[in-house]
Amino acid sequence: MIEQNKYEKMWSIPQYRDTAPGEFFVDHFIKTARPKPTDTIIDFGCGTGRAALTLSKFAKVRMLDFTANSLDDSVREALGENLTFEQHDLTKAIPGKIARLGYNTDVMEHIPPEDVKKVLANILLAAKYVYFNISTVPDNMGALIGEQLHLTVQPYSWWLEQFNDLGCSVINSSEHEGCCIFFVTGYVNGKVSKDCSSVNTEDDVMVEQIVENLKIGLDEAKPYEAQDKELIFIAGGPSINEYVQELKLNKKLGIPIVTFNGSYNWAIENGIKPDVQVVMDAREFNARFVDPIIPSCKYLIASQCHPELVKKLPKEQTILWHSGADNVKKAVRQLGIERDIYPVYGGMTVMLRAFSLFLMLGYSKFAVYGFDSCIMDDHHGYPQPENDSPRIFDVECGDRVFKCHPWMLSQAHEFLELQEMISELVQMDIKGDGLIAHMIKTGAKLSELDNSDNMV
Repeated sequence: MIEQNKYEKMWSIPQYRDTAPGEFFVDHFIKTARPKPTDTIIDFGCGTGRAALTLSKFAKVRMLDFTANSLDDSVREALGENLTFEQHDLTKAIPGKIARLGYNTDVMEHIPPEDVKKVLANILLAAKYVYFNISTVPDNMGALIGEQLHLTVQPYSWWLEQFNDLGCSVINSSEHEGCCIFFVTGYVNGKVSKDCSSVNTEDDVMVEQIVENLKIGLDEAKPYEAQDKELIFIAGGPSINEYVQELKLNKKLGIPIVTFNGSYNWAIENGIKPDVQVVMDAREFNARFVDPIIPSCKYLIASQCHPELVKKLPKEQTILWHSGADNVKKAVRQLGIERDIYPVYGGMTVMLRAFSLFLMLGYSKFAVYGFDSCIMDDHHGYPQPENDSPRIFDVECGDRVFKCHPWMLSQAHEFLELQEMISELVQMDIKGDGLIAHMIKTGAKLSELDNSDNMV
């Protein structure tokens, strides 16, 4: 609110709105991004709106700014189907359909340093290709109200590092006197989407939790000889509700059932008793994923999980596995012990890690239900409100378009990478008609993440 009040004061001063840097870079943006009439351009931090008004001659423009009084009267009068305005704080996730292009000028230098990565990520999630013009010098207008306006004054090299840290592809960039320009995408390799959509617990908290769990003295997952037995994975996607009877039959036939997170409770409620439950998320409220405890079930629990979850489980039924190595090594050092560590890599979600985990345990044949990675009426086959999100956008895959939350897109992208590494090691039957199954059946790529298809 302090920052918002600052700029509400600034926009009330005619001298401040006389110069709108964004309008001076419109021509360069047009030459760089080549907008089409069918495109939507999001102007992130539109200010007076004069740049957006010009851009609206080329495409639809959605203006965002966190003050309500920034627009010029002439721009406000021009609002309509092709030019819209929303008051929005860029430190918050940006709702709505993903745009093809984004325009961001005279904004990033105004962001407090601690919020820069968050704002960049929100912007790069909301538009496939984004043009940035960033000032690299102190402001000279804040003195009008006795305030500093440019809070992050950094050179070209520093801003380039921020984009690289987010895993962006920098299509082109240039350094000028007093500013730098970048044209980037966060959707070529999916890392921005992954970093912004995944729910993480701080590393130091996870190390503490690993220490507590290692003190219990549980068995730990390690490599085993190859098994010839097939496993059934029940993920949480909405298509699982189409396969209840088939899963019940497979259970009667003696095929082991492996569940993940909330699919455990879904299976129990549908009369399908899990043989193995896998949990990776480190947050405390996920203790519900092991209620009720089944005497015949094995619990494969990531060592980073909250100790309250782990302590609920019978020792003889519980096996720890390590999601990565760095935090486990820190925990082991804190305990002052030497031990072998068998880390499990493979992606941001428990389903992606599952393939690597069970390969290590000797299994290579998987029938997978509910691994949809797209929205089919809902994001899960059961209520899971922590995965609710206003961010829904279209993902093209071959001849179809799927509705996805950001984490679904990241999961699908990472699955493609994982499949390249393990395809010769596993037999995988992905059931249903979701995004993952469509990719496998058709060999189609995700066009949003395919650099050759989407480079402008």
